[in-house]
Amino acid sequence: MPSEPPPGTPGTTAAAGTPGPTAATAPVGPVPVTLVHACLRDGTGGSPTAVVLETGAPLGEEARRGVAVASGTSHAVFVRVREEDGPEPTVDLRFFTAEGELPACGHGTVAALVLLASRAAPDGPYRATLRTARSAFPGRARAEGGRGTGLFDPGPVDLRPPTAAERGLVLPALGLAPDEVGPEPRVAGVGRERILVPVSSRAALAALAPDPGRLRAACDRLGLLGAYVHSPPSAAGALAARMFAPSIGVPEDVANANGTACLAAHLAGRGFTDLAVDMGDALGSPARITATVVDGPGDAGRLGPRILIGGTARVA
Repeated sequence: MPSEPPPGTPGTTAAAGTPGPTAATAPVGPVPVTLVHACLRDGTGGSPTAVVLETGAPLGEEARRGVAVASGTSHAVFVRVREEDGPEPTVDLRFFTAEGELPACGHGTVAALVLLASRAAPDGPYRATLRTARSAFPGRARAEGGRGTGLFDPGPVDLRPPTAAERGLVLPALGLAPDEVGPEPRVAGVGRERILVPVSSRAALAALAPDPGRLRAACDRLGLLGAYVHSPPSAAGALAARMFAPSIGVPEDVANANGTACLAAHLAGRGFTDLAVDMGDALGSPARITATVVDGPGDAGRLGPRILIGGTARVA
């Protein structure tokens, strides 16, 4: 696999062997940033995520991009709790990498939920309506002692077969020949489209060595976020995956929850209702995301199944 850039460089994933801030809340310039390890596996690893609880004037976009760089994380999430009447708060979320804003970020959502629960409801469940640039959706969490679990509904997933151009550009950039790709690759979208690429085994997944420049050029040309490559699921829904997202400055993501939601929507058609997806091994930071199908296709007046995405997290 290609070497990772040093911390503080666009596209860095802090889990590639370099520790991030050790304090629970560390200042990045004038901004207090909390480091949350999202989507742990068996209590360790996870994706280091910079979380900013905003209370004053909003930061500019350049400053938001700078938080991810200065924190040594691939993503930063900016959280604003709205004081509104109602049984649960409304929380605005914005997500940034070093290269710009994203419409959605699943592991950032888990990180924000667990941090909010650890502060607002340390002894009970935390529920909120989450709002992003593209949608509003329910989220819930439970935290104790700086650790907890977050669950959310990312919204409908759009699925379609890849075009010949998408296969012809992306698969060679991943280092895959046509006969090394499993059945039914799909292009799927929650916010932005990505290509879901099945391979034959976990060993084949681990051996994958994409050309990051070529993959970025292909994804930029096709308007794709990146490529989510996965092994076949076991009968119980256990599998492994790797997410390459060079078009947003992330050569490889430690944990990609929205990609997992896309895969869950696809595999629901094959009868899978629960997935447990291992990620992050190639970066030395094991992660796990869960996905549960709670409604079948077409239920609740929506296209496709309703998916709940979950992960555990630890406040640093």
